[in-house]
Amino acid sequence: MEQIITSLLETDAYKFSMGQAIYHQFSDYKTTWAFKCRNEDVHFTKEMVEEIKRQIKLFCELRFTEDELEYLENIIWIKGSYVDFLRLWQARYDDFTIGTDAPCGLTIETKGTWLNTSMYEIPTLAIVNEVYFRMAYDYDDLMESFRERLNDKVNKVKDGTYNLAVFSEFGLRRRLSAEAQEFAVKTLKETNLGASKFLGTSNVFLAKKYNVTPVGTMAHEWIMCIGQGNHKHNPAYSNWFALDAWVKEYGVLNGTALTDTITTDCFLRDFQLTYATLFSGVRHDSGDPIEWGEKMIDHYKQLGIDPKNKTLLFSDSLDFERADKLYKHFEGKAKVGFGIGTYIANDTKVPPLNIVMKVTRCNGMDVAKISDVDGKGMCNNPEYIEYLQRCIDWRMENDLR
Repeated sequence: MEQIITSLLETDAYKFSMGQAIYHQFSDYKTTWAFKCRNEDVHFTKEMVEEIKRQIKLFCELRFTEDELEYLENIIWIKGSYVDFLRLWQARYDDFTIGTDAPCGLTIETKGTWLNTSMYEIPTLAIVNEVYFRMAYDYDDLMESFRERLNDKVNKVKDGTYNLAVFSEFGLRRRLSAEAQEFAVKTLKETNLGASKFLGTSNVFLAKKYNVTPVGTMAHEWIMCIGQGNHKHNPAYSNWFALDAWVKEYGVLNGTALTDTITTDCFLRDFQLTYATLFSGVRHDSGDPIEWGEKMIDHYKQLGIDPKNKTLLFSDSLDFERADKLYKHFEGKAKVGFGIGTYIANDTKVPPLNIVMKVTRCNGMDVAKISDVDGKGMCNNPEYIEYLQRCIDWRMENDLR
């Protein structure tokens, strides 16, 4: 199999935005990450596992080129000091432990500095996906169905069946293959989509290649590690610590806040006038999207902020039909944007993998996500989840800000 990850730019944009802030403020933090396959009917053979190991070794040999570093430095929110660090950066295969002792036949754990391990997540998931689909199926047959389905979806956007407002492609971690994702980005870039606007992609490599916007700000790991990786922090205030560190790094730049790491209701206790003003918008990643959007609009209004000047970015398991319904509901109430992943990058005749790689420990302490729905978190210590929930409940019940 050819090398899957061929550039260190081939990761999601938020890895660089978080990475820069980690480098400047949390360079001594250490994290542990774990892979999980949520599909109960998927099995990775020993041959697949060996190919995954080989591909990760190839990834660990990559270095940033000067052309890639120049591209990064021209992004308005990236600073030269971070680019100089990336000039020296290289993944370490010794940080990976890969085995077969799991129901799905694949285990992956990474340990090391947060600066390193954060950068492993997206390429690792992309490798696992592509190895699986190339080795478990007739890949050419899957690719043909992928092209057919993409063309059908694009035609429905062109003829106005779906209005996606402003949308981006977010599918790197769940893509069928590098070929499939590039075909999708190229198609969306070169097609006149009528009332809808294709803004860009989370894949920085493809954003550079096709001259579209690299899209992404922060992930759950940012709030989890900053809020829960310091034993002096009350984890119910994780969002405050994370938002504060972000503003120190970026001011008003690069500002879309993720709301659901320890529930959106708890997030809103910290997302008061200063942060709500500084951040250009908020991102939805779990729970009922309409209920969430209305809650955010009401919150902005209570703070005296016109929600029409703020962006509601939806990114939770979207397809074009759901995005169209959300746009129609919120049109005229707020700016609306969509990050659409698997439905663009891995829509074929077979079901996609539901795989994740999550941070489970930071600085030797458990960390966890308690989102707006059950089942999206991943923590090895049930006692810590209970403790975190009690902290959140106590804060909410006592109305503490």
